[in-house]
Amino acid sequence: MDTIIELKDVSFDYHDERAHHILDHFNLTIQRGSFTVILGHNGSGKSTLAKLFNGLYKPSAGQVLVDGMATDDEQYQLEIKRRVGLVFQNPDNQLVSSVVEEDVAFGPENLGLEPQETRQRVDEALKIVGMYEKRFSAPHNLSGGQKQRIAIAGILAMKPECIVLDEPTAMLDPVGRREVLSAITRLNREYGITILLITHFMEEAEPADRVLVLNNGVVTADATPSDLFSEIDLLREAGLTVPQTTLILDKLRQNGIPAAKGVISVDACVDEVYRLLHANPS
Repeated sequence: MDTIIELKDVSFDYHDERAHHILDHFNLTIQRGSFTVILGHNGSGKSTLAKLFNGLYKPSAGQVLVDGMATDDEQYQLEIKRRVGLVFQNPDNQLVSSVVEEDVAFGPENLGLEPQETRQRVDEALKIVGMYEKRFSAPHNLSGGQKQRIAIAGILAMKPECIVLDEPTAMLDPVGRREVLSAITRLNREYGITILLITHFMEEAEPADRVLVLNNGVVTADATPSDLFSEIDLLREAGLTVPQTTLILDKLRQNGIPAAKGVISVDACVDEVYRLLHANPS
């Protein structure tokens, strides 16, 4: 896989009443077609990274490159935002129309596409996220998970190569979270879209190829989900809540039961406990 996003020696400062340093000589490479999750507590710098990835924020020093284009170079602004879409935490902040299909059409229309091309992109995007049947609905009548899928469709209709999602499930109930995570995973697995998911929900890291833990602007871990979730102390040091599934199996290991490490999902935890019971029926 080749590189789609690269941060080279990036520093970033907020110049407001807070006036503080977030990133310092930060380096990161994201491979095309990958699924990367960035975990971190509030204030760790992960939302700042999200906005740097597509040029919404410009680095105070260093370079952010998208397919070799610097995000602080004015001539590349539109192309970078076309290639890297950004989905925010609150879908209401991205919904601009009173009809679902009109909302999804907003981005393609701003690209100056012909009506027929826009129509095709809107229908395709809504089908991909499982919201085509709601195309004539009013967004305010939809659930939180449905609204977020509409927001994703609006980005998808612009045919990005990468989608950055900044805490997209933070305001959703468990059903909505599953809906959105399923849609995100499908975009990566079936359509090859590079996914950068920023979250504090540990279990959402399970489908990723790579997980980064960000703590005070520094990457303290860079691993596969299974390897990372074997390091409980590291997760705690980063201020992250360790999933109950991981804790249960860790407690079994502490009591001399050879439970597997790196298990995240509830289903996988149940399977592991079932295996252990049948391996040791007494």
